Amino acid sequence: MMRRLLILAALLVGQVTAWAHKASDSYLVVDVAGSAVTAQWDIAVRDIDFALGLDSDGNAEITWGELRARQSDLSAWALSRLALTRGGVCPLEVIGLQVDDHTDGGYAVLHLRGVCPDAAGALGLQYRLLFDLDSLHRGLLRLNLDGTNYTTVLSPTSGLVQFGAAQASRWTQFTQYLVEGVWHIWMGFDHILFLLSLLLPAVLVFQNGRWDGVSSFGKASREVLWVVTSFTAAHSITLSLAALGLVSLPSRLVESAIALSVVLAAANNLWPVVEHRRWLVAFGFGLIHGFGFASVLAELGLPADALVLSLLGFNAGVEVGQMAIVAGFLPVAFLLRNTRLYVRDVFGLGSWLTMLVALVWLLERAFDLKLVSG
Repeated sequence: MMRRLLILAALLVGQVTAWAHKASDSYLVVDVAGSAVTAQWDIAVRDIDFALGLDSDGNAEITWGELRARQSDLSAWALSRLALTRGGVCPLEVIGLQVDDHTDGGYAVLHLRGVCPDAAGALGLQYRLLFDLDSLHRGLLRLNLDGTNYTTVLSPTSGLVQFGAAQASRWTQFTQYLVEGVWHIWMGFDHILFLLSLLLPAVLVFQNGRWDGVSSFGKASREVLWVVTSFTAAHSITLSLAALGLVSLPSRLVESAIALSVVLAAANNLWPVVEHRRWLVAFGFGLIHGFGFASVLAELGLPADALVLSLLGFNAGVEVGQMAIVAGFLPVAFLLRNTRLYVRDVFGLGSWLTMLVALVWLLERAFDLKLVSG
């Protein structure tokens, strides 16, 4: 039995560690002045390798030489997945290739230029990078069209968009980032595991040296409300400060601290130190998680006016995503709270596995290691 549990733990660590890395994004900055188009497109090297196979020597490391050797293939592949129109198709060409580091690794930086048939009117943009290989991929777009700024997130359902004077809908922009906030909390497995580590004991009470089921659903609901509200308030504060450029912390420090928060939250379930007022734990570590949420917005480099609006939508989306998790978790956990299945397996074994996974994350992030392939 113990051997099977260890094998299961190893498999889960490998899978969840692979999931824990940042979701696939590319960053597209486009400047259109009349008929002239210039653009910069940052695409993750790991995504290019996934699509084109850059690792020619099979050593699991992509070098600048390997990237340069495939420059023509990379250019053709990228340009086949991006189209601009203004009075007709705007032919684009790649005029330069560089590399840059983002918070989640190396990126190829493509410099583009082109000329549109017309110098006025609406601009159409079609984006479909990686959608045929990874439906979770997103393109983060910042566009300056004749002096007017637009921002949007390009997904498989919103990869074809138009921009113009009559198009600038603040509500549309808000709802786009609300959806992305939901998406990022659901895809941020470290954030989810931290939240679940705090929610698991919400239907239990520690007394006489053991965990027992809580007496009422109302009591469990109040505990969850305090935890989620505190986490939301805390990450909203630091997300806002970081996204507005008022506070900045090194990415490795933030990601390591997030992993540590998961370790400590899970460990507290196994060896209770904070038995009550877990909302204080949620608030304290929520401040760190806010910097993690801010990374996707900071990478995009939005103008200040667009950033405030997208920030509100993103915050609201994170809250909606959290409440969806709570709505699915709490009723089931309450019904099972007095069973051996919940206390021993879901709560006990779940906390052990969560702590183990988070320890791997912590070592990888703090010391820039790769302990589990994925």
